[in-house]
Amino acid sequence: MSEQTPFRAVIACGGTGGHLFPGLAVAETLHERGHEVLLFVSEKEIDTTALRDHPEFRAEKLPSVGMPSNILSPAFVGFIRRFWESYSQCKKIYRKFRPSVVLGMGGFTSTAPILAARMKGLPCFVHESNAIPGRANRLAAKFATSVLIGFEESRQRFPSANCINTGTPVRRNLGNPLERAEAMKAFGLDPSRQTLLVTGGSQGASGINQLLFKSAPLLAGSGIQIIHLTGKNDDRLAAANYQRDDISHYVAPFHHRMEEAYSASDLVISRAGASSLSEISQFGLPSILIPYPFATDDHQKANAQIYSQAGAAELVTEKEAAPEAFAEMITHLLNDSARREKMAATARKIAPSTAASNVADVLEKAVGGTTK
Repeated sequence: MSEQTPFRAVIACGGTGGHLFPGLAVAETLHERGHEVLLFVSEKEIDTTALRDHPEFRAEKLPSVGMPSNILSPAFVGFIRRFWESYSQCKKIYRKFRPSVVLGMGGFTSTAPILAARMKGLPCFVHESNAIPGRANRLAAKFATSVLIGFEESRQRFPSANCINTGTPVRRNLGNPLERAEAMKAFGLDPSRQTLLVTGGSQGASGINQLLFKSAPLLAGSGIQIIHLTGKNDDRLAAANYQRDDISHYVAPFHHRMEEAYSASDLVISRAGASSLSEISQFGLPSILIPYPFATDDHQKANAQIYSQAGAAELVTEKEAAPEAFAEMITHLLNDSARREKMAATARKIAPSTAASNVADVLEKAVGGTTK
């Protein structure tokens, strides 16, 4: 049996949950295999909060870097300055930490680390979780050894890169599926009743919340119950609406043990970020996807189309959503168990549960140096 010689890896994964949580999943996998990991994160609160649960990892904060769409904008000067600060900081850290490989999970927080790795002659990889890559990854891909993709559909977006389909890693602290009755205890709801989970991801989703508020009167009397994770602004309004319409509910801004929410649910209403979709697939759930309408290049809609065209989800655009039709879609799906089971099975097939291990395998192969 061969074992990988321990090495040091840098993972740049900050800025949003969609970059951070998959990066942490890979970091945990590498750590379990005996490798040392240094995380590059942003200065945002979501990064600081998540890292409290991971004292095993050293983390360095890089200046937040967001590239303006107009290079003639005065803000572009600030982007260049902060990007150079990040690049210089990466070079300094690399001299001390001496990594063998660098992985960027997307966003401009990861671009400077990839460029610094390339200039140092290190193998470096970019992970793109969305069907349509962002500007940062399109730039970083030019310097990367290979591009790791979450969807096969994104391969064509990197015509000059060596692409490897690994899937999108799911955060390890998500946990495994629970027995329905056990999961339902966390929400004080009835395990025998059909349950709808509404979530906007790590940032919440006001557009989804408003659609549910308008649809709630039409769901009254249907016997369903709702777990609604609103984000930080709409929780009181949501609770008041469900109370008014006499719908059993659990409402909170967030829920940190999402395995409980997924395990308790029969149907999910969600945005279509790649990380959220991977989690939905891991738990084998049918879904109604409402893409964030202002996502760069409308990439969430492209993600959702992969699921809807495969038969794993229904796709509803926020602009065209009508409360009456939306409520009818919810009740129709909840009343059609055969269709939900088919959707769930398809969702499981789209996103591999081995994605974190797949990424770790690529990094180990790049470093080489196995011993007997």
